[in-house]
Amino acid sequence: MASVDVVVPCYNYGRFLGDCVASILTQKGVDLRVLVIDNASKDDSVAIARNLAAQDRRVEVLTHATNKGATFSYNEGIDWGASEYFLILDADDALAPGALARAAAVLDGSPGISFTHGIEARLEANGAVRSLAVRPKGPQVEVTRGMEFIQRLCRIPVNNIGANTVIRRMSAQKQAGYYRASLPYTDDLEMWLRLATLGDVASLRIPQAIRRHHASRMSVDYQQLRDFTEREAAFESFFANEGRALTGAEFLMAKARRGLGEHAYWSAISHFFRGHGRTGADLLRLSHRWRPHAALLPPFQWILKMDRPLERAAEVVSEMPPFRRRIAADKERSCGPDISAAR
Repeated sequence: MASVDVVVPCYNYGRFLGDCVASILTQKGVDLRVLVIDNASKDDSVAIARNLAAQDRRVEVLTHATNKGATFSYNEGIDWGASEYFLILDADDALAPGALARAAAVLDGSPGISFTHGIEARLEANGAVRSLAVRPKGPQVEVTRGMEFIQRLCRIPVNNIGANTVIRRMSAQKQAGYYRASLPYTDDLEMWLRLATLGDVASLRIPQAIRRHHASRMSVDYQQLRDFTEREAAFESFFANEGRALTGAEFLMAKARRGLGEHAYWSAISHFFRGHGRTGADLLRLSHRWRPHAALLPPFQWILKMDRPLERAAEVVSEMPPFRRRIAADKERSCGPDISAAR
């Protein structure tokens, strides 16, 4: 039976912690250890974690007297890890049933695979669960060569991998090393690149984790402009360190910047259409920094790289101010005025 270590970093998520740990402990077909790392929570997280540990010997608890940040907790977890496979699961999220056994079977069957990832479902505030990706037809597992994975990320520099779904070989994680504190928003993206230098990547086309959508997530303060600059920082860090010796490293870094420029351009256009002129202008300036000739020739090739471009275009159009006003007017005619807006 495969062994898996799961680290659960927690800060003020006591209300979610029980469900998170339960989703781990109820996994079948693997030998489990769980480490809850509390980062000086001000709620009842520590008490809940210790109660979970008292009820199940597989659960351990590590507490901090002061908040040391998420990256510090991730790296403590790497030091603690000693099983075959390793996962970091946020305390406000959960594993999908069977996730660990599915990933372990793939890793057991192919020693050359460095890590697996899968679809991340989304738990809405109203309790509804929806998938963040459409399950495609065909094989449920797709294996990509590590170098091909890196090249693909440089061509489309968007981190679509749900961190809660990434189950990796402990040996690969130890070799890749720690998450970098210099990348507080994109340390995971850089880690995927580093792990891909050590082996292949398996994509499981099935929900592997459930991401909870709520107002207090770390990502709430993650601004649009910062998203692009932090992604650039992740690629710069990778190619200055572990990726430096890769064949064509400079070309790949340049490709990543071009891709960021293409993405920023169309994100700017999207913001202009939706009435967010200031953000749109900032993104356009950023795009021109990475791809100066976009001012003369829009990067239409990015549209071909997008998932479901027509659906995305429809979303943007529906969010344009004239359409929002029309939708609001239609709603008022059919349902009456929205009195909540006047409160």
